[in-house]
Amino acid sequence: MLALPIASAGLGFSAAIVILFLTWSLMTYTALLMLEVHQHADENATLNTLAKSLLGRKGQVIANCSMIFLFYALCAAYISGGGSQLQTNVDRWFSFALSPQVSVVIFALLFGSIITLGTGTVDKVNRLLFTIKVMVLATMFFMLTPHVQGQHLLEMPIEKGLILSAIPVVFTSFGFHGSIPSVVKYVGIDVKLLRKIMVIGAAFPLIIYLLWQVISQGLMTQEHLLASDGLTGFIASISALLHDSTVSYAITIFADLALATSFLGVSLGLFDFFTDALNKGNNKKDRLITAVVTFLPPLGFALFYPQGFIIALGYAAIALVILAVFLPVAMVWRQRKQQDLSADSYQVKGGTFGLAGATIAGVIVIGAQCAQMVGLLPSVG
Repeated sequence: MLALPIASAGLGFSAAIVILFLTWSLMTYTALLMLEVHQHADENATLNTLAKSLLGRKGQVIANCSMIFLFYALCAAYISGGGSQLQTNVDRWFSFALSPQVSVVIFALLFGSIITLGTGTVDKVNRLLFTIKVMVLATMFFMLTPHVQGQHLLEMPIEKGLILSAIPVVFTSFGFHGSIPSVVKYVGIDVKLLRKIMVIGAAFPLIIYLLWQVISQGLMTQEHLLASDGLTGFIASISALLHDSTVSYAITIFADLALATSFLGVSLGLFDFFTDALNKGNNKKDRLITAVVTFLPPLGFALFYPQGFIIALGYAAIALVILAVFLPVAMVWRQRKQQDLSADSYQVKGGTFGLAGATIAGVIVIGAQCAQMVGLLPSVG
């Protein structure tokens, strides 16, 4: 979420909104495909077991590699961003200088401990943080709306290539699919309830993203947004523009909560994945081992490459396409071919046309990221 204004810099508000809606539609559709697969599996099944049962050993390997790469990249991005925010907050509130490395370690230990305690604890903490985040967003929207200028929202893209460049980061902003097995495990196989969770759960961030885009892109010109140096620079730009310390505090708190809730959701999915893949139990020793495997590699990335917040999100898009688009499409297609499904089985509308459309969209996202990697498209952030 915090990367969206940075990734959208230079797009213009209209183009950014169109990309948001298209991406939301795609990711909601593929989330429902995952639900279609889960209804015929055990409630404790993860992507590891689902891919193996429907796509064989090769599918399992692809699923595991994409899952690990994606979630390590996302965790690294959030640990990096969270550590940066923690360092800024400690300096602001306590006038005490923490090194970037120490800040990153503290952030990882604090929220990694919450994950290790279990899904129930994560649920309670995340509900609390999300509620506060919505309240802060509403307060921030109230404070910043008077400063939004309509002409900024009407600006055209500065460079057409930026529209394609922004797609991978926007796509990643709706990447909750790796956490779906954790939700199914927590709720149980209740198709009606899970369908409601997927649809409403995807709609909530869309609404918040739309409000966030109105604020961020309405406050300053596209050139000013492009000049912001990463997440910290973006927050500093808004604070300097308005000359209001209260607004600065509100944005900082909102950024902290956004990073925390994102990190909890992503790392919970990775933790449960490794619990299944490594055949670990629920005792303290096994959960500690799983926690080390889950958090140590992304912590290392954040320590040695602290400026990699936006870059990590961009590369994560490639693995997310495999995880959230290609694999659900392949598993649903195979399941519909192999199994004689009962009339009351849930099936996502769209048929083969929908599956093909989702696949093409996934190819476009990967193509946009690869074009940035080789310099054919401008980089974002």
